[in-house]
Amino acid sequence: VQQISGMLMKLFQRARLEKPGQVDPRAAEFTLSLLVAIYDRSGTGYIKTRSAAAALIALSGDTLLAKYRAFFQFYAVRDGKVALITRSALRSLLTDLNQIPAIVGESCALSCVEIATHSCFHGVLNSAIIEEEFLSWLRSEPAVLLWLPTCYRLSATERVSHQARCR
Repeated sequence: VQQISGMLMKLFQRARLEKPGQVDPRAAEFTLSLLVAIYDRSGTGYIKTRSAAAALIALSGDTLLAKYRAFFQFYAVRDGKVALITRSALRSLLTDLNQIPAIVGESCALSCVEIATHSCFHGVLNSAIIEEEFLSWLRSEPAVLLWLPTCYRLSATERVSHQARCR
């Protein structure tokens, strides 16, 4: 938690410099509190860095495709020159991401992660998949992650303005 706190301080300090007046001075504190609530409910003082990174990616303002690519980069394993997502890495990613809606009581059972993992690897003969297969599966909006594109669409509509007046 202490290491993540330091990283968040640097991250939001840089963001405040790039966008003066747009970043709350307590953003690092609030973000750390959220990460602790999501990943350290028992108060051990330990959060996996990769889990925290997954949450930050998921909650970022980036495009869905950029988020999906970042997930792949953080959870993929190298096999020579190619990066691959294994079943266990996908299970780990989905479990980490499933903790985010759980904080507001909207998680699914562990079986959802298994069903999603099975659907991703359905028809795959290898023990791992390449990035394009992973991205293709994510674009199909698996039920376990349906909250992610929904939240993205909601945040994207906040910036839309129409020139029509309502009565």
